[in-house]
Amino acid sequence: MKGNTQIRLFEEKNVRTLWNVEKEEWYFSVVDVIAVLTDSENPRRYWSDLKRKLTAEGSQLYDFIVQLKMTAPDGKMRSTDALATEQLFRLIQSVPSPKAEPLKLWVAHIAKERIDQYEDPELSIQQALKDYKRLGYSDSWINQRLKSIEIRKDLTDEWKAHGLQEGIQFATLTDIIYKTWAGKSAKEYKEFKGLKKENLRDNMTNQELILNMLAELSTTDISKARNPQTFEGHQDVAIRGGTIAKEAREKLEKETGKDIVSPTNAKIYIESQLKDKIENDK
Repeated sequence: MKGNTQIRLFEEKNVRTLWNVEKEEWYFSVVDVIAVLTDSENPRRYWSDLKRKLTAEGSQLYDFIVQLKMTAPDGKMRSTDALATEQLFRLIQSVPSPKAEPLKLWVAHIAKERIDQYEDPELSIQQALKDYKRLGYSDSWINQRLKSIEIRKDLTDEWKAHGLQEGIQFATLTDIIYKTWAGKSAKEYKEFKGLKKENLRDNMTNQELILNMLAELSTTDISKARNPQTFEGHQDVAIRGGTIAKEAREKLEKETGKDIVSPTNAKIYIESQLKDKIENDK
């Protein structure tokens, strides 16, 4: 299931959620919801007993449970029971709790928030802005990152218009662009920065973001001009777009004597921003 995992707070308790890109639907960790409703010291046991009870009563809720990988308390991705919004409401009704109604309102708000963002893309940008600010990124970096999202979408829209498939074809072309301008595939680039599951672009410096934007913008414009009809043609376009950014990188490195492709990741970057702020406040 393709999706983006987020941890939400309800009354200071974590509730793991996942947005299913294909179905355009939220999924919620059942154990986390049970923890909120019951304040149980062992919500997994409570949920296990409730599942047996619901099955014995002939409830169909069990049929809607899916196993999704979400971040566990130890930081690792582990499978956990999850339910979509509609079925989650049914679960909440099955648990006697004074928090049931507030929780249902909270879930409904999350669902509406995503629908609103689809109808008005500006809301998605505003939410991303808040998220990055909360994490500690500088305003200049945030501006570059938001612009990079727009440029990336233009490129993927161009690929979709030519009938290319999300997944392996998009990943292959993206790898070509990275490899051409940065000298590293996406996997190599992430390893260089010490990343695992993290988003590579969220861990780029301003210079890296700008050059990657140049590579993707150039690839989009060249694709529109050349109108490639085969996947091999798109691979050639990706190389051409990446080469423009590569030449810019090499010229800048020659002028500054510094490597642009950096092992700096978000943690290091944010710590440096905080250090600079402390020094400036002295």
